[in-house]
Amino acid sequence: MCSVLINAFLSGSPDCDRVFQTLSWPSESWPERERVEALTAFIEGLGPHLADPDSVLAPGDTGEGLRCRDSAAVTDAACRLVRVCVPLCDEAVPGRVALSVLPSLGLSDEELPGPRRLSVEVASEVMAAVIPSLSADERLTLTTLSSALSCVKTLPDVLVSKITVRLLSTLLKCCSGARLNNILRLILDDLCGWHSIDCTPVVTERALLCLAALSDHLLKSQSIHSSSSSSSCEPDPRLSVQFWRMVQDGLTHRDAVSRKRALYLLKRCVALSEEEGLDCETLFKWDPNRSKLIREFWEDYVLVMETLEENQIHVVRPVLNRIGTLIQTTVNDSQGLFHPSWLLCVYQRMFHSENKSLMREGVCHLLELQVLQQPVFALAFSQFIVGPFMDVLSETSLFHRSVGQSVGESPELGAKLQVFLATFFSSLPSEHRGSVLLQLIQQLGSKHWCAVPLMFLSQALSKLSPAPLLRSEGLAALREVLRCTMITHQVLLRGAAQCFLLNCALCLTEVNAVTLDDVFSFLMHFRADESLCRGTQIWIQLCSWLSDCEGRFKPKITDGDSTKKETVRSYVHSEIHTYFRVPASTGKIPDPREAEKLARAVLLCVDMEKGRPGTEIGDTLASLLSPLLETLGRLSTNIYLPQRKSDKSLQLVLQLFQFGGIISCQRDCVMVAMEKLIFKVVDPIQEFILRRLCGELQELFDVERAELYLSVLKQLVVLYRSAPQYYNKIQQNDFPKLIKHSLKILKEPSKQVQTNQMARAVAMASLAMVCGLVEEEVIGEGSEMISGIKAVNEYFYSCQSQSSRGNLNIRLLKPQTDSSSDLGEQGRLLQDWGRISANFLRDQWICLSFLIKAVGIAEVSRAPATLKAALSCSVEALALLPSDLVLPVLAFMETALPQVLCDEEPLCVEAVTLSWELVQGLSTNAHDFWLALKGFISVAFHHKLLELSHTQYTCMCFQIATELMELSQSKSGVLGVLLEHCCQTWLPSEQGGSAQLDNTFCSVFSHVNILAEGCVYGPVFRRDQRLIQDVQTYVEQLGEECAANIVVTSDDRDDQFPRACVLAFLSRLDSNNLQHVRLIEELVMSLLEKDNDISKSKVRYYSNSLQHRVKNRVWQTLLLLLPKLREEFVATLLNHVFEAGFCSNQASVKYLIEWTMILILVHHPQHMDSFWACFNMDHERTKTSICTFLSVLVHFSVIIPNLKNKTAQLRKALDIILQWCFNHNFSVRLYALLALKKVWSLAEVQAEEEPDGLGGLSTVIKACLNQAEAMQSTGNANKNWMRIQEHFFFGDFHPIGDYSVETIFYTFPSLSELADDEWILPWKFEKLWCFSVSPSLPLRNPALHLSQLQPGDWIQQDKGDLDKEERWAEVQKKITPWRLGIRDQEPELQLVPPQRAARVGKLHGALLVVASLIDKPTNLGGLCRTCEIFGASALVLDSLRHISDKHFQSLSVSSELWLPLIEVKPVELTDFLQVKKSEGYCIIGVEQTANSQSLQDYQFPEKTLLLLGNEREGIPANLLQMLDVCVEIPQQGVIRSLNVHVSAALLIWEYTRQHLTSDSADVKSKHS
Repeated sequence: MCSVLINAFLSGSPDCDRVFQTLSWPSESWPERERVEALTAFIEGLGPHLADPDSVLAPGDTGEGLRCRDSAAVTDAACRLVRVCVPLCDEAVPGRVALSVLPSLGLSDEELPGPRRLSVEVASEVMAAVIPSLSADERLTLTTLSSALSCVKTLPDVLVSKITVRLLSTLLKCCSGARLNNILRLILDDLCGWHSIDCTPVVTERALLCLAALSDHLLKSQSIHSSSSSSSCEPDPRLSVQFWRMVQDGLTHRDAVSRKRALYLLKRCVALSEEEGLDCETLFKWDPNRSKLIREFWEDYVLVMETLEENQIHVVRPVLNRIGTLIQTTVNDSQGLFHPSWLLCVYQRMFHSENKSLMREGVCHLLELQVLQQPVFALAFSQFIVGPFMDVLSETSLFHRSVGQSVGESPELGAKLQVFLATFFSSLPSEHRGSVLLQLIQQLGSKHWCAVPLMFLSQALSKLSPAPLLRSEGLAALREVLRCTMITHQVLLRGAAQCFLLNCALCLTEVNAVTLDDVFSFLMHFRADESLCRGTQIWIQLCSWLSDCEGRFKPKITDGDSTKKETVRSYVHSEIHTYFRVPASTGKIPDPREAEKLARAVLLCVDMEKGRPGTEIGDTLASLLSPLLETLGRLSTNIYLPQRKSDKSLQLVLQLFQFGGIISCQRDCVMVAMEKLIFKVVDPIQEFILRRLCGELQELFDVERAELYLSVLKQLVVLYRSAPQYYNKIQQNDFPKLIKHSLKILKEPSKQVQTNQMARAVAMASLAMVCGLVEEEVIGEGSEMISGIKAVNEYFYSCQSQSSRGNLNIRLLKPQTDSSSDLGEQGRLLQDWGRISANFLRDQWICLSFLIKAVGIAEVSRAPATLKAALSCSVEALALLPSDLVLPVLAFMETALPQVLCDEEPLCVEAVTLSWELVQGLSTNAHDFWLALKGFISVAFHHKLLELSHTQYTCMCFQIATELMELSQSKSGVLGVLLEHCCQTWLPSEQGGSAQLDNTFCSVFSHVNILAEGCVYGPVFRRDQRLIQDVQTYVEQLGEECAANIVVTSDDRDDQFPRACVLAFLSRLDSNNLQHVRLIEELVMSLLEKDNDISKSKVRYYSNSLQHRVKNRVWQTLLLLLPKLREEFVATLLNHVFEAGFCSNQASVKYLIEWTMILILVHHPQHMDSFWACFNMDHERTKTSICTFLSVLVHFSVIIPNLKNKTAQLRKALDIILQWCFNHNFSVRLYALLALKKVWSLAEVQAEEEPDGLGGLSTVIKACLNQAEAMQSTGNANKNWMRIQEHFFFGDFHPIGDYSVETIFYTFPSLSELADDEWILPWKFEKLWCFSVSPSLPLRNPALHLSQLQPGDWIQQDKGDLDKEERWAEVQKKITPWRLGIRDQEPELQLVPPQRAARVGKLHGALLVVASLIDKPTNLGGLCRTCEIFGASALVLDSLRHISDKHFQSLSVSSELWLPLIEVKPVELTDFLQVKKSEGYCIIGVEQTANSQSLQDYQFPEKTLLLLGNEREGIPANLLQMLDVCVEIPQQGVIRSLNVHVSAALLIWEYTRQHLTSDSADVKSKHS
């Protein structure tokens, strides 16, 4: 229209100059958008008539004004003005404009546009306007191209797409022929080169953006080119290997848009190749002769990649078989048309999925890939295996147990991984196996791995076939894994991984490529207390391997000779001589790791050689250790012996004894021989150590040296048990002298001098060592020792002043350092002084904790005050000491607290409170927590303290017990420590008749809640915690095969241990002991209260939920205690049991309640009338609960022998059962029929004995049974009838014969489909020393029939008012009849849906449902079914092709045949909604907005259009404005969204309900 007006205006020959001046504006002003647009239109029309093109530059002067503002509208108008003006200027003007604008394209984020600089957005628009005029200037065109490509690399992400579209696309549109090809080639080469240099996700993302934007130029068919010459020179990205690498990187990119672009480029290439063919050798090939096969391959490939975007396993799983098709096609390809790298993209895409199930599916699919058995494919996949595949295996959640696996089984992924790695490495070409294995191990050490995946990978590596693959660098890589990767892992799993890695090294090391030093340096990183312990299977295996490889190791180069073979013995000889070759020096103690390495090498050498015939162990050891023995023999006599040498000799002795001990704790021939050798030099060793301890250790470094000396001395004392002469000497002479000297040092005034403070630290450490040995009974208390110990006691409690503190909590004074001392030593002093002071304080409390038990408080006049002061000091020490050093303080408090509690209760409360806070602070420190917890519980729950009642301390104790139980919910094992201590306290293993034991047991009544909590304990752990426990159980079941099971000290932290511990305690209670009986009864009532609370709570009660498990544990415990209950108590208990039977319970709980009822009626038949009364109660809310009581009657044969009037009781049973045989509920009828069959079989026997006992009932019951049996002869009823008869509870189970701990806690849970972590195996009770087995409570079931059964199919559950039979029938009516009806009426299918509906009398409402925004067939199928059921007028879809989709049809179940379907594309929705508005429809959306109305309050108009949003994005913003009303669904949960089909169904039903109600009201009004 503008051009018409301009032409009309110019045809009148106006004054153009005047018009031009009017439309222009001064350079200092800012124009309106309309003025710029008007001037643009005027110049565009005037252009052909202008004589002087320079005149149009007047508005160009305004450009600077444009630069000062960023109004988008004015900028666009100005750019259009430039685009119009530039062609009218002379040839130089476009170049000058371009040169002035190009620098602005390089503007960085930090720089702001200035007077001479445009913003990047404006500059790109100006350049896009100028580029068409630059086509003649090739140099400037290339400069512009270079600037644009530079912008792609440097600009922020939001600007890259703008640059690509505005500059590169415009530039290409303005070129043609050879010049166009040249520019395309430059762009392609630049992007490919950039990606080859920097192959990062950012580079891939930007390169793909450019390639996708330019794909119309780069991937254009040659048929549309005008000349063959130009097409032959056109660059083809398909010929570039780097292009395909970019596409593959894009397919696995983390960004969804980048993946979409890569897939788009792939599809374009496939389409182009099918049309024109392709002759090249890249990652993508095409053979015109096999076009159909190739096209099908890429169609499947694209389908798989697009489906993987769904991230939902139920959507992806159906296409996984296509992956197998792709693989098979690749395998069968003999021409190399399909490169294996494309398959890797599929797996990597699955590995990157946010859905862990999809990730696991991808891993399992790869592990089962048979094609990797082919060497070519194994090699092609190798880098993928050591790269992305290893990355995904670090995901711990992949190793969860699969459905159907039991606790203790290897996870499915772990087992598959073993097979996979073994197959993969055996399939690799032999020359590549070593390098690939090295890369894989390096990947293990390159980052921190969690314990579970690393352990299973290590196990898989240990199962590889033996082959020489690992050289010295391989051992170094394994060493790195041991050193860095596993330092924070759980101890057992870490030990297991070490065992597996050592096995791997033994099987895969290339012996002639590693030296013995490489081997023993590698072995240094295996801890003796976790894996490589002498005497274990792995140690024996290592010795055997060393023996087999003897003489084959790579020689160590010495004196230029590298040909001499080295044996283990020669290596050890050489190393031990090198070890003692030290310079004369003092100061820092040597690194003990040297001694560890050498000691292990010596022991391995000896154990390796002892199996050889004719070998004398003593001679071998003497030969190997001769330098050590020589040095030790000169310790006390050679004053010139270097201190470093003496230290190293003692370190080696200590390590030999520490590593030499075997796990069985028995002395073997090696250790006996070593002891003999050491005894030869024990005198100089002992004399040297005692001399050094008595005054010679005064330097800072001497503190560590004293620790070494004391450790060696302690080891010698242990040896002296077999040598009385040495034992007596050290007991009667040496230790008393050491005590005397130490006390002398400690009694001297403390000076802030290094020598004084170091001597005090050594003296206190010496006293602590002696006290510890006496307490452990390593050394006896001779007369001299007793006097020395008393002297120590008097020193600590001596009252030199008026204070009662004595010498408690004495601290070291930090020495002053002078300027002349060594700076390094000062730094060491400042760094370590805190540790030295803490050890000094700890050593005091080691002495005090021993002394208060051995001697007591010194006999002074103020003993009570002294004890109070000592306890105060212990509280102070808890605050002063590091958490890992407080155990001696807790040990002291354990003895002291009971002695002062009565007089100093506040102080005791403070001490225990502070101790508890300390233990809580250690809850994340596994190394120190458990020892501290045990020490604290021994203090806080001391048997004398438990006897207290109604005191401040008792209240605090209750609170701590509660907090311990809360902590146990998240930290398995805590409650086990508490219960083990308490049970042993209340009922010791060695019982006597003393009043003290009775008083101690009485304290249990104040803590029944602890026992009750133990009976039902068993937290439902988080999935990751459960995984760790499952894997630890798996490792434990490996037994001696894994040395970690033998070496690692196992604390019972199993979450079943607390229950087993309490149940063992209860098993020992005596029903003849009144106190025991009282406890049992209180506990039973407490447990029944727990059960009742759950039954009455409103918490939903799912199978295997925490509520289900607690109820199951309650009734298991009650069954265990039932034989111990008094008859009077059973009478009070019975009503609670019957009431529980009427509650809604899961199947496993029902069986236990029924079993309890049966046993009560067997042992207490006088309560039979109370049982019959239960059938007369009105339990309308739980109709099917009567099945519980009918189940009891199924076992009436067990009950009736103890009843008095058997005939009357049988008649009563039959009368009751017959009533329920005609109940409307299917389940009740089924149970009643089974009970009738069982009871009638008893009645028939009774009738033979008393013919008139049942009167005329016989004929009626037989007829009833026959008719009932006939009714159950077909369909589902017959199946259920057979299943219930075969079910274990009604078939093989005998309530009395099968009564055992095994049946209650293992067999029943396993047969009633309780989670396997609820099954307590019998051996867990057997290993408890305190479990009592009696004839009334056998541990194991004598019969094996139950253990051989599988879980039954019949699991009847109480569904309240829901009638199963009716519910199933309704489902069938909605699915099967319609399908059958449609098949039988083929002619009907020719009719349109409304006609078909009319034929069957179906009416449609006025509701219109619009689902054009929904794209998932499953949602659309369900929605179609819902709309048809509730009579919607029509369903609007984006495409009618959905109705042929099998997923749509699986949910629609033929409803599309009866419902009108309309096709409206999403882009047409706006117009469609406008039309419907004009027709009077109210448009309603399901959205939560500020003005939305609640569904429960909204009244739907008759003509309603329901607009449904997309599954992910909802309703687009442009359509939200067209809604008349937004309706939201009230929600109570945490997750604030519903599935779109569910949301729609709720609204459709509400609409239907409202209009059905109104219709029925209208009908009633008409009738009235």
